[in-house]
Amino acid sequence: MPTIRSRFPFPVRVIEDLKIPMPDGCLLAATLWLPEGCGPVPAVLEYLPYRKREGTRTRDQQMHGWLAGHGYACLRLDIRGTGDSQGLIEDEYSPQEQSDGIAAIAWIAAQGWCDGQVAMIGISWSGFNGLQIAARQPPALKTVITLGSTDDRYATDVHYVGGCLSKDNFDWSATMFANNDLPPDPAIVGPDWRRIWLQRIEANRPWILTWLAHQRRDAYWRQGSVCEDFDAIKIPVYAVSGWADNYSEAVPRLCAGLKAPVRGLIGPWAHSFPFDVAVQPEIGWLQEVTRWLDHWLKGKDTGIMAEPLLRVWMQEPVPPRTCYSERPGRWVGEDQWPSPRIDWRPFYLSNGNTLRPQPGTGEASLSSPLWVGQAAGEIGRYGEDAEWPPDQREDDGGSLVFLSDPLPGRVEILGAPQLHLRFRSDKPQAMVAVRLNDVAPDGASTRITLGLLNLTHRRGHERPEPLIPGAWTEAVVDLDDIAQAIPAGHRLAVSISTSYWPIAWPSPETPVLTFDLAACRLDLPQRPPRPEDAALRPFPPAECAAPTPSQALPVAAPHRRQITRDLLTGETVVDFPRWTYATHLPDIATTARGKALARYRIIGDDPLTAICETDCMAEIERPDGTFRHESRGRMSCDASHFHIEMVLTVLENGAAIFCRSWKESIARDNV
Repeated sequence: MPTIRSRFPFPVRVIEDLKIPMPDGCLLAATLWLPEGCGPVPAVLEYLPYRKREGTRTRDQQMHGWLAGHGYACLRLDIRGTGDSQGLIEDEYSPQEQSDGIAAIAWIAAQGWCDGQVAMIGISWSGFNGLQIAARQPPALKTVITLGSTDDRYATDVHYVGGCLSKDNFDWSATMFANNDLPPDPAIVGPDWRRIWLQRIEANRPWILTWLAHQRRDAYWRQGSVCEDFDAIKIPVYAVSGWADNYSEAVPRLCAGLKAPVRGLIGPWAHSFPFDVAVQPEIGWLQEVTRWLDHWLKGKDTGIMAEPLLRVWMQEPVPPRTCYSERPGRWVGEDQWPSPRIDWRPFYLSNGNTLRPQPGTGEASLSSPLWVGQAAGEIGRYGEDAEWPPDQREDDGGSLVFLSDPLPGRVEILGAPQLHLRFRSDKPQAMVAVRLNDVAPDGASTRITLGLLNLTHRRGHERPEPLIPGAWTEAVVDLDDIAQAIPAGHRLAVSISTSYWPIAWPSPETPVLTFDLAACRLDLPQRPPRPEDAALRPFPPAECAAPTPSQALPVAAPHRRQITRDLLTGETVVDFPRWTYATHLPDIATTARGKALARYRIIGDDPLTAICETDCMAEIERPDGTFRHESRGRMSCDASHFHIEMVLTVLENGAAIFCRSWKESIARDNV
């Protein structure tokens, strides 16, 4: 746990009700942490839809209170149509959102308490829009600190991972659907709050309907994907993530692609700020933020730009478990990325299900059962309930597995392994899931990294090409970047499957893939020792400001993460609890409650029985009433279409005031 600090170089005044006008007259709601006694200072902006009033209140104070105490004006801004901001939100990462952010930056820079310089900071959504707004080059924006985000909205967000329909696509839509129905607070908005709320409810729509209308990488996804033009970002970027966060691979890509000054940091963490983590070791990350801001906004020589371009936690081997409170390892650094020091070592998929230094001969065929993927764990890994994949031997039972000899010496991997495949399919659509595993002498298998590829996207996500049944073709599967040590005596395993449910939606028909072993190989990024790693500057202990008061209230027993298999009917049910909470905030006399579940069903080996069901509740209780969103959703499919059903009820003081349902079918597009 971070050390709570109450004394800082500057006293801090909090202004909770700050309105920022947009060019069209819409007012966005912000909270301002203002250091006193230091004159105009640089400003730090965090820009989110997650309701600053009660949604992120405690966390906001911990971070922004600390930074303000060190001489920065900090703002937490609600996106248009969310929290206490006016207007409507229609989608994530929209051009309107970016334009509003640019207008907000110009307004902030013109205030008397700001010296004209603005930085953006944030994790996840606010990490995304910091990069997106930087690419539009507002003059006052001088640097971006982005955590747990991505440069590619299509293939490495929660939508179409490797061109495969991600399980989080529908799930995330249901989460935002619930969030977007909650009302603004009259203490901030005034008597107009109810009109704004009813307008918000009327306009709310499941975003999955938009996302499924764009199943390939088209202009919709290219908008906001900064990898389309890294050169558009002219300002310094500090990119941060954790190996247990499914956005970690964006950090090396930003380090490689940006021409502007950049530094990358990847720890062992899940989707969290590095000063408050579920996976140790935590670090004094707010001190690192101050070093970065002091360098770029105050002209101080903090030494941060003299440190390695990319600094990562080299993870030591661990036995497979679903939960880790700590990952042993050490910090290592690279001065360039891609690093010329990396030795790309080939391992060939060979006869007898082996990994060899030389190419194999012959063929190997596979058609995976649809239960492969139930040892995948969670993706994203949010908060204290982060779930890692268990022992991989279960999924290996339905996979092609190629196993190396015991390693004669220790190997350290840093980068994104690639699997080169030559294959044929008996169906026009197919996917592969590729796992690189560390197999201990006792046989226990720990997943190191994962790659998914929709094989109709083998030549790019823009123009899918159906496979020609029986024809040989080639593909390259990019696995996620990782830093991992494998000790002598352990083996490497490449596991290939044609399904990975429920992480990826299955192809409409169950394919048989045949691989030409003479042309299939794994390229492994092996990192040699670097003596300079021992001299890397240690991180200071984690600190933060005191959080706002909060009280966790008793809740009904939450759903558990569980897998249920009915051996008579053949149905498998996988439950992913999303959130269960009840938090009272005494300083604003508000209680926030929520409960949500995502459930995935499939029967036997029939991919057309795949179903995702969501059940979400979100509620705000305050002196003027209780306001509640309830929704249920269902996504199913047939061979040609996806089918979406949603039912919504909004309640005020227990009485339904708004009901609506949706039932739409959207054609499958090589997914």
